[in-house]
Amino acid sequence: MTEVFISIGSNIERETNVRSAVQALRERFGVLLLSSVYETEAVGFNGDPFYNLVVGFTVPQSQQDVLYEVQQVMAALRAIETDHGRERHNTKFSARTLDLDLLLFGAADLRPQGLDVPREEITRYAFVLGPLAEIAPQRVHPLLQQTYADLWQTYQTSHDSQARAMRVVAFSW
Repeated sequence: MTEVFISIGSNIERETNVRSAVQALRERFGVLLLSSVYETEAVGFNGDPFYNLVVGFTVPQSQQDVLYEVQQVMAALRAIETDHGRERHNTKFSARTLDLDLLLFGAADLRPQGLDVPREEITRYAFVLGPLAEIAPQRVHPLLQQTYADLWQTYQTSHDSQARAMRVVAFSW
C-alpha cells in the first residue's frame, strides 16, 4: 500500500464543498485520515476566506509504474473538482469551489518527471504544512529528510504571523 496525502481548499460554498469532497474521496479511496479544518485568508488575491485541510489515504500498489498510479490519482482528483463546479482559469490565485492538490505519493519524487510531487507548497504555506504535520507528524519529507512535525515547528518560528492566521473551525462531519 502507498500512503497518499492531498490538500483540500474551498472558498465558494466552502462548507458544502469540503463536506461533499470528503464524501467523494471516501467513495473513491475508502478510509480517510482527516486533519482539522482551518479557516485561512485568501493568498495571492482578494477573496473570501478558505477552508483548508489535509487528507490521507492509501492506494494499493499495482503492477504499473508509480507515474501511472499518480496520474490515476490526479485524474480522480480533477474529476472530483470538476463535479464540484471547479472552473479552471489561467490565473493561479483565484476563488474556487474546490481545490484538490496531490501533496505526497509515498516517498516518490516525481519532479524529474515534471510533476510537483512532493508538492513544493508543503513548506511554503501554513495551511498545507500545519494540517499535514497534524495528521502525519512523524512522516519524513522525501527530499528534505525532516519530519513534518519538525518542519512545522521551524515554519512557526520563521513565519509566526502566517501560522497564527490559521483558525481551527468547529466542523461537523
